[in-house]
Amino acid sequence: MLCTLPAARRGGSVRSPGGGYAAGVSSSEGTPPARPDDTGPRPPRLTAAAVLTGVEALALFAAGVVLLVAGLAGKPDDPGQAEALGVTVIVIGVLPLVAARGLLARRSWSRGPAMITHIIALPVAYALMSSGGSLVPAGIAVAAVAVAGLVLLVNAATTQALGIRPPGTREQG
Repeated sequence: MLCTLPAARRGGSVRSPGGGYAAGVSSSEGTPPARPDDTGPRPPRLTAAAVLTGVEALALFAAGVVLLVAGLAGKPDDPGQAEALGVTVIVIGVLPLVAARGLLARRSWSRGPAMITHIIALPVAYALMSSGGSLVPAGIAVAAVAVAGLVLLVNAATTQALGIRPPGTREQG
């Protein structure tokens, strides 16, 4: 039994009887998707989102160094655990740092890691505010940075500058 493949599956193109392409088939299938416009100035909201994401990265690095030093020089209950936690927090700080750099370079992939970082900061802020005492102001600061970062990242000007289309829209072509 002989089986034949349509022209599109054999590497050819699908054309309608009138000579044009069939519905839903573009003549520019081999062209890469549109990139964000890198020529104009970076929107201030995108820059602010990158700065807030970078601030979270620096805070993670600082917390990791404090935990590492406390594990090495202090008298924690379990020095190995304190050192491992410090190194882990420092490594986790790489994610928002890379995301901030990507936001500054207008890379659309960077919005996801930046949003994840800000979302994860919200329960941390709640825990700091719930602990009472001198950690309440730190919790308020963490919450403010996280909420402001999320608002900036979902802003229409930011998504447009990153080349992200709104849901339900099709690429113009």
